[in-house]
Amino acid sequence: MKTLRRYIIREIFYATLLVFVALLLLFAFFDLLEELRKLGQGSYGIKEAALFVVLSAPNHVYELFPIAALIGTLFALSQLVASSEYAVMRSAGVSISDLVGVIASIGLLFGTIAFVTGEFVAPFAEQHAQRLRSQAMTGVVAQEFRSGLWIKDGTTFVNVLTVSPSGLLQGLRIYDFDRRYRLQLLRYVQSAQYLGDQQWQLKGVIQTHFDATNTVVSQIDTMPWTSVLAPGLLNMLLIKPEKMSAWNLYSYGEHLKENNQKSLRYDIALWLKLLYPITIIVMMVLALPFAYAQVRQGGVGAKIFYGIMLGLVFHFLNRLSGHLGLLNNWAPAASAMIPTVLFGGLAWMLLWRQERR
Repeated sequence: MKTLRRYIIREIFYATLLVFVALLLLFAFFDLLEELRKLGQGSYGIKEAALFVVLSAPNHVYELFPIAALIGTLFALSQLVASSEYAVMRSAGVSISDLVGVIASIGLLFGTIAFVTGEFVAPFAEQHAQRLRSQAMTGVVAQEFRSGLWIKDGTTFVNVLTVSPSGLLQGLRIYDFDRRYRLQLLRYVQSAQYLGDQQWQLKGVIQTHFDATNTVVSQIDTMPWTSVLAPGLLNMLLIKPEKMSAWNLYSYGEHLKENNQKSLRYDIALWLKLLYPITIIVMMVLALPFAYAQVRQGGVGAKIFYGIMLGLVFHFLNRLSGHLGLLNNWAPAASAMIPTVLFGGLAWMLLWRQERR
């Protein structure tokens, strides 16, 4: 059984690697086409676009793992069925549970690689990619911390605590420095509304002006503010929860709870991260009954088609479940588990039917 286990694992590994290379090249090509449209904005050139595509690759690796593992496993097992090796294995006494165990073992390896990539590599690369593009296109540098988003625009530093989906900024601190980086003006702002054409309206402003001898504090209800920042740029600078590490999701979610703010989106994203290795195993196990059925009915073309369709259905169901959880205030664990449980149940049902035959 050890020799057979190594053989099956090797076939699945190389098939998954082949699928991964093909998918990554395809996504990199589409990313490059998208970035080519932005050439000429500021100092954004072909070198920056290529580097952005390279830095985006780890995030694609993480996102594509379930689909690539499903298609790779489906391909490898279908080849075993087509060459009658699968029939020989079953005749020799290899049960469905033995095959599931072999698939689960390599799925555990894939899940570990995916978790490490999503926790340590992809978030770091994504932050650098977004920072590289925004700095080249607008000259604005931004970084996220526990205290919110920090943005450098020339000699002005802006700290934004929260950014609403409508583009309303809340809890701003604006620090204006001179060319020698001596603090000249400090503003505490309750909220800022974008008016268009780089113009903002600040509300609830407490302004402190510093000069060589004293400070002057004034309170202003509303005032205009000109900045290169825009809602679109802020959305580009802010990393989506789905692309954050599990530790950052947990830390930021706790921070929101401490400040009596809603953290459901980050909690759902955290549970999806934690369940990701199990999801990969479920998708690979699901390939076993489909590999046996589809090779007889449609060959390689049908096999690839069904694998892609299953992967897409799972991807959209995952997103739908997360959005429904946000809208209906479902428990984060339940929102994250629904797609995995459904596909796990489908895999168990199909394997049970195949075993009965």
